Formats: sequence, C-alpha cells, structure tokens
Amino acid sequence: MHNMESDNSRALHYVVDPETDGQRIDIQASELSGLTRSRVHNLIEEGLLKVNGAATKPNYKTRAGDIIALTLPEETGALIPENIPLDILFMDSSIIVVNKPPGMVVYPSTGHDSGTLMNAVAFHAPRLAGIGGPLRPGTVHRIDKDTSGVMIIALDDTAYYNLVAQFKERSIFRKYLTIIYGDMKMNSGEINLKIGRSESDRKKMSTMTRNAKEALTRWVVVERYPGATLIEAKLGTGRTHQIRVHFSAVGHPVMGDTTYGKKTSLMIKGKKISFPRQMLHAEVLGFVHPITGAYMEFRREMPEDMKEILRQLRNREE
Repeated sequence: MHNMESDNSRALHYVVDPETDGQRIDIQASELSGLTRSRVHNLIEEGLLKVNGAATKPNYKTRAGDIIALTLPEETGALIPENIPLDILFMDSSIIVVNKPPGMVVYPSTGHDSGTLMNAVAFHAPRLAGIGGPLRPGTVHRIDKDTSGVMIIALDDTAYYNLVAQFKERSIFRKYLTIIYGDMKMNSGEINLKIGRSESDRKKMSTMTRNAKEALTRWVVVERYPGATLIEAKLGTGRTHQIRVHFSAVGHPVMGDTTYGKKTSLMIKGKKISFPRQMLHAEVLGFVHPITGAYMEFRREMPEDMKEILRQLRNREE
C-alpha cells in the first residue's frame, strides 16, 4: 500500500512503495485518485503531476521511493445533496453500504445532473471523501444504471485508498443474479475472456479488442425456464460491464440488455414476457472494513421487477 496523504480534496501526495515499482504513472495516479486516465494525462500536460518535484510524462515508470504530487485545479460543479430515499444497509464514519435500485444513475454526468445515488448519499451521510472528483467523491466501484444491488462508498480518504486496494487485489467478494437468454448446457462453469474498450464504439466493452485485460466470471445455474436461465455469477475480476459482455460473448446475453444482447422479450406458449431492463442484480458484497479490519458481507434479494419476471417464467413453464 502506498504511503499517502491528502492535504485536502484538491491535492494528493504519496510515496511509491516496492509493490508498485515499475507501474506507469498515469495508471497509478488514475487508480489512486479516481480520475480517468485521460484526465490524468491532461494534468500531466499542465504540469500538475510531479515526480520528485519535476514534471513527468504519462509513460514514466515509477520507482520505489518516488514522491508523487498531484494537484487538482478547482473545478466547476458541486454535488448537491438531495433528500432521496435510500436503502442504507450499513453506515459509520468511514463507509456507507447501500442497495441501489434499478434505474438510478450512480453519480451526476451529462444528462443526469440530479437524482443520482451520490446526490442521495450526500444528503444522508455525515460527510464524503475528498478523493474521487467533485461529483463522485468516495466512489470505488460502480453499478450500471439499470442494474440493482449492493454498493459501497467511502466516506473518508483513508477508507477510499483501502477499498481501492481491495478491489485491485481482487479480495472483494461480489455475487450477482442474472437472467440470461437461452439454456446453458452445463450446470456451472467459468468464462475467461479478456475485456477491453471496443474499438468501434468507445461507449461499449468487447472481448474482441487488442487492448484487453484479463477477466474471469464464475457461474452456476440456479433455475431453468423455457428460453431463459437464472444464473448466479461471481466476479473474479471487476471489468466494466463484465457480466453483460461475458455472457453475450458466449451466446447467452443478459435478458433486457439492449446494448449487448437486444433480447428484450420471450414468447412462451403464445404469451409474450417482456424484460423492461437488463436482468442483473448485485446480490452480495463482501469486504474487509477499511478501519476495523473485520470482514463484512451484505446481501439484498433481487428487486420486485425481477421477481415478477421469474413468476411469469415459472407460470409459463408449468
């Protein structure tokens, strides 16, 4: 773990330790600050990221003992607290664990400047971390808008750095429930296909791209229906859209996923069953508390819209 200090929400200082010796500075600074790599590149070009007091380049390989200083200019925009109902599973002075409903965006962005999960967290939490950007402070992972389930947010910088390290080390336990198209031949298995940004559409991820990273999804069949299967999936890695991309790549896209599958309905015994959103729910999240060191695990059953779909599928099967 890096020896880090945050003077305030606009600066980050740390000393590189041997574990990350040789890592590119743009990747390292992005992971620790919560900023995108393109944003880090801009800060490097502006001379706002220094190594041992001197300007650097994005491809600089860090060395143990390097002193890194990242200064963030004041940015416009602020996270506005909103009194939005929130299913809080746990909260103390360091973290908040919530159950995100389907249809809710995690943090403000173009076209979604209010009504997000972070607007609600800003209202209910005693304070927010400084790291992660003005509109998404403390966010160490994300759940897609149309995916529901358990999510953790850091409320101080110490918790933020610790949780980032846990995600990086793949020690966070994440289990999802998803309804996929078709009938899986096996009762369990794993999908081990690299995932990267699509070269034809930068908003999408793909298993068919040159700049891909290792990605592993383990799965077990929970229940079978005509034309669909309920799957329990565990993440070995946490790539963007991983479950959606992986199951689409093996010919069994998530039902209701209009980006990677476009299977939004099934005709069973003359009756049409429609899937209003992607049928994906983050059921379980397990982690080590960043301050106490105690292992904690939180679970939320799937929301009512997924339960209703399962009822329809079971009824048609009978």
